[in-house]
Amino acid sequence: MSEGFQFKHFYVRHDRCAMKVGTDGVLLGALAEGAYEGTSKASENSEKRILDIGTGSALCSLMMAQRYPDAQIIGIEVDEEACSQAEQNVAQSPFKDRITIIHTSLQDFSNDGALFDSIICNPPFFEESLQCPDSQRNAARHATSLPYSILISRCKELLCDDGTLTIILPTSAIRRIEEECALNSLFIVKQLHIKTTERKQPKRTLLYIRQHPEPLVTISHILTEGGERSAWYADITKDFYL
Repeated sequence: MSEGFQFKHFYVRHDRCAMKVGTDGVLLGALAEGAYEGTSKASENSEKRILDIGTGSALCSLMMAQRYPDAQIIGIEVDEEACSQAEQNVAQSPFKDRITIIHTSLQDFSNDGALFDSIICNPPFFEESLQCPDSQRNAARHATSLPYSILISRCKELLCDDGTLTIILPTSAIRRIEEECALNSLFIVKQLHIKTTERKQPKRTLLYIRQHPEPLVTISHILTEGGERSAWYADITKDFYL
């Protein structure tokens, strides 16, 4: 098993993390919004603040730090081993002065009243499915540790007025997120569907969620064709992949 993955500007070790560096994390790190295009009242005249929930190896935190050089980023992780490895990856990166890793769950995370311009999350996928014997992998993959209801309600509390929550999840889970957004007066403003080939149905979707309604934008993109990176995927990852 590979111990890590070399990107252009940083190296990510992931041998102590349940979820390894993969396409989902790369897509989230490359496409998540770091700040609303307008002016955020919560962060006016200050550095933008980004929260990475369930940072794992810190992959997305590192990608966001590269994309948004003026942002301060907090990555939270409930798994102790993954948290330790995330700290190591950040410490050995060019962005160590702008990323803070905290060993905590979202439920217990204390932000001392500070709000975030951007929240990103690659959440546990499965709310109702059989679990595997590996407890670390279960926590990373199954929503028993972070139910969608808590994820959305806590993000509502942590987002600034113009902030954006970006999450990637199975396309089949969109309905559950829509329900929780409705309960918390949040609005899905963009859906980015990811297909492996043009003929297949999308399996993954990025959702962009805000506190104010906007016309919904739905986009379908082809991730790969014939097992290779599509021109679109190559373009959005060109600043990261060697």
